[in-house]
Amino acid sequence: MHAQEIHEAGKAKPGGLEAGKRILYVAVALSSALMGAKFYAYYLTESSAILSDALESIINVVASIFALCSVIVSAKPPDPSHPYGHGKIEYFSAGFEGALIMLAAFSIFHQGVLRILHPQEMPQLDLGVGILVLVTALNAFLGYTLLRIGKKIKSDAVFTHGKHLITDVYTSGGVIIGLLIVVATSHWYVDGLIACLVGANILVSGLLIVKRAFGGLMHASDEELLKNICDVLTQHRKDLWIDLHQLRAWRSGQRIFVDFHLILPRDLSLEKAHSEVKDLERFFAVHFGEETEIFVHLDPCEDPECNVCSNDPCGLRKGEHERKKTWKLDSVTSGR
Repeated sequence: MHAQEIHEAGKAKPGGLEAGKRILYVAVALSSALMGAKFYAYYLTESSAILSDALESIINVVASIFALCSVIVSAKPPDPSHPYGHGKIEYFSAGFEGALIMLAAFSIFHQGVLRILHPQEMPQLDLGVGILVLVTALNAFLGYTLLRIGKKIKSDAVFTHGKHLITDVYTSGGVIIGLLIVVATSHWYVDGLIACLVGANILVSGLLIVKRAFGGLMHASDEELLKNICDVLTQHRKDLWIDLHQLRAWRSGQRIFVDFHLILPRDLSLEKAHSEVKDLERFFAVHFGEETEIFVHLDPCEDPECNVCSNDPCGLRKGEHERKKTWKLDSVTSGR
């Protein structure tokens, strides 16, 4: 049964990668078309708020291309030069996208301040706002699709780009509301204020994306992943597995790397201990995919651990079994 489950898990992954590449091809094409529509709306209205939204769309296009390239590269198998694979490029992609967003924010601030100081009437504003509403709806559809697929295939590049597009949707929504106020009041300087607010919003968004990318490159703790690993270990727990500690895990694109210390009876043969590790590898392959790599450091049991050891019969026991230790995140990630 294990072999069949592992085979199916292995088959699902390439399909997921292909889905990720397909949606990013679509994202490049659609983002380019939507960027053109926003610049056309700016051409009609000469609105600095619409211009700020259009400038952010340039980042969308560049980021789509970079995300696509990173997904293609991260799918390459490990080689002698990159024994841990190429998945880290997805974090570089996310960091690059965040840096571009922050760069665009400063340009938007510049345009907004100029329009506040020198307000001017905007022609065909109704038509421009209508175009922006349509573009925003399409962006929302694309963004949520990227989020769904990115989460499904565990692609940081696809998921991050989806979050960026959703941020762009909120930004465009704010621009639309602000411009409707301008239409209703004819307070033209509000156009510049909206542009500055857009700039502040995407600056914060860029900082958060860079922080996420930096965390991935620095192997920041992934609490959700660690809890998932705890669930897998608890689900398949054997009496021979007395306890575990120093659990660590990190992602590299589609690959997951896990290492921990596992305490086994000290009289267990090397062959049997090796068999337990192979079982662990199978369990992780079924749950996370065949390319998951686990590194298990085997520790021999010590007498004080008799009270949490449920291995029976045991010729080494010097204390009564009192309870089975619950494997929770705070305990399994700490030392012995």
